[in-house]
Amino acid sequence: MTNPSTASNSETETGTLPPPDQDAHPGHPRPVRLHGPDIARDPAGLYRTLQQRYGPVVPVLLDGDVPAWFVLGYREVSQVTANPRQFARDCRRWNAWDLIPGDWPLMPYVGWTPSVMFAEGPEHQRRAGAIGDSLDAVDRTELVRMCRRVATELIGAFSLDGEADLVAQYSHRIPLHVMARLYGLAEADIPLLVADIAESLDVGDKAVQAHRRIHARMRGLVEAKHRRPGPDLPSRLIGHSAALSDDEIVIDLLVVMAAAQQPTGNWIGNGLRLMLVDDRFTATLQGGRDSVGQALNEALWEDTPTQNFIGRWAVHDCALGGQRIRRGDLLVLGLAAANTDLRVRPETHPGPGANRAHLSFGRGEHGCPYPAPDLASTIASTAVETLLDRLPDVRISVPAEELTWRPSVWMRGLFALPVAFSPIAGAATEGDGAGGADGGGRGEHARSAGG
Repeated sequence: MTNPSTASNSETETGTLPPPDQDAHPGHPRPVRLHGPDIARDPAGLYRTLQQRYGPVVPVLLDGDVPAWFVLGYREVSQVTANPRQFARDCRRWNAWDLIPGDWPLMPYVGWTPSVMFAEGPEHQRRAGAIGDSLDAVDRTELVRMCRRVATELIGAFSLDGEADLVAQYSHRIPLHVMARLYGLAEADIPLLVADIAESLDVGDKAVQAHRRIHARMRGLVEAKHRRPGPDLPSRLIGHSAALSDDEIVIDLLVVMAAAQQPTGNWIGNGLRLMLVDDRFTATLQGGRDSVGQALNEALWEDTPTQNFIGRWAVHDCALGGQRIRRGDLLVLGLAAANTDLRVRPETHPGPGANRAHLSFGRGEHGCPYPAPDLASTIASTAVETLLDRLPDVRISVPAEELTWRPSVWMRGLFALPVAFSPIAGAATEGDGAGGADGGGRGEHARSAGG
């Protein structure tokens, strides 16, 4: 999700807390405002300070001073996600709806829809099971080829320029192009979908119209797959034993695309940043696949694309992390904070290494369903490897400290990743011996500017 928060007067310095609200909501003593542009300046420092002062569960105020609980601890996030009977997904349980205006900035993330996102129990299992089975049918070898083709086409669009912004021109485009092909969209329709998705992330009437066009295009796609099914996700959902309705398929396809697009794009961008600016990776790029995998894994631990997630709603009064949670209270899952929880990763810890016990894909019934994390990893690793293969001397073109993170409490991604490289006449195509995800060079000369 993008950052919908607006500016507030509760600005903070790096690693310090915003002032508590003296007029606390009932059951929320001295809550901390979790909105405003400076909150995201140093999220890791903020999370450490919050946990040291409050413990693993913190009373917070979201945009518009709406009360919630911010779950920071690794154990506590795991406890919440593993217990759907106590902490459920249906937002209609919320006890604070009377505080929410119709134009609340976070409404896109809490407003109920009849999608798999808010389904519970057997209904959620039916919907999520169909999605998981349909994704599991994706041929992994073909997915690598598809990702490499998409990556090569995108690189070819700027390879003669000798410079590029790898966020706008590469990392954020790959997931959507790949998903469009997994959906069986006609090639001619993909640029239109990409443009509408970009416009839908804005605000105002144009965004509303873009949302309507996306929904109409998805409904038209499902209708077309009824007439002529193919080896694609909509056709598999139509034919699944879960007997999904067309309305269910349409809205769940939109959910899957949204879940794949920006988080995976930011993951690719954050992994590329590490590969290009961190000496541990720039010095070992000849390690090839292992170093790319290590960089992407570390990005999930240290700069996970989905920082915080709304959320869960308490089904009953309960205790969590030393706080008293009331029935209907909203819980925000602090995935980034949990990944850096000093109780499970002390400061003396040598680093995440090959450890993949992070919470970046969530956990439990409403975590990212298998095999979606594996498919996202394939897309991300192929994107990074292909770029380093095709542009072996790529390097960032600004000092590393000038790279700027988007000021979002919810997502972690760069505004831009400007790079320079030797212009090439055209990106190598698949099968020309240039390597790619399963062989060839690994961009061993790539390094940060001045490195």
